[in-house]
Amino acid sequence: MIELGKRQELSIVKKVEFGVYLSSEGEREDAKERVLLPGKEVPEGAEVGDRVDVFIYRDSKDRMIATTRRAELSVGETAALTVKEVGKIGAFLGWGLEKDLLLPFKEQTRRLQVGEECLAALYVDKSGRLCTTMKVYPYLRTDSPYRKDDRVEGRVYEVSDRFGIFVAVDDKYSALIPKREPAEGIKEGDKVAARVSEVLEDGKLTLSLREKAYIQMSKDADKLLEMLEKEGGHLPFSDKADPELIRSKTGMSKNEFKRAVGNLYKQRLIVIEPNGIRKKDDAQ
Repeated sequence: MIELGKRQELSIVKKVEFGVYLSSEGEREDAKERVLLPGKEVPEGAEVGDRVDVFIYRDSKDRMIATTRRAELSVGETAALTVKEVGKIGAFLGWGLEKDLLLPFKEQTRRLQVGEECLAALYVDKSGRLCTTMKVYPYLRTDSPYRKDDRVEGRVYEVSDRFGIFVAVDDKYSALIPKREPAEGIKEGDKVAARVSEVLEDGKLTLSLREKAYIQMSKDADKLLEMLEKEGGHLPFSDKADPELIRSKTGMSKNEFKRAVGNLYKQRLIVIEPNGIRKKDDAQ
């Protein structure tokens, strides 16, 4: 069976002036299902019966055709592709072949500009044509090689008020930065570096933008000290303040802020006052 949008090995069943015909049915010239490999792509010295590794797609006339070139993704896969053109029905993405891929407006999660890179999945639409979508969640893999505390990089493809920030690690593995994580300012399309905080039973990754607690505590303490410097040595709230106030002012959770304050207090760098915290050198 010749599969559209996939790479496969097919047999040469007939040679013609403009190329060779390929089939999955062995060397039978009368094969019912066959596809053309244009002459410019036929391997030198190829003969009937030889097998050729090709990718199957549709040309500009919507005919199924084979190519020996490498496409950047196959059906069911995801990849970061560049916008080559924006037309009346959607955007067209480059993927290493002559004919660009259509990304319909209805399959876009944000409007795109020429030259922009976006994460997309490849599928066959109802009319039997290759098409792409930015709604990649169902296409992302859950068999990543990563383990807890590994450092990873990924691309944000959705920001949810309910769940958090959805990330495609390496542009292909399913991951989430939970809503509880401080991640202000991150938007769809951004690339992020993170730590794997958990590998779920289904293989999906939970990510954190923060380090392990004992490392992060030191970083948070340094950040807090810098804030004190900028604010004249005093912050008008302590670790007893409302959690939302602490997060909005520092980007830390209440527990993280509390650990940072405790760290600085043990180093005798701050004093804790009824109305906030103050650098010790500035205490009265």
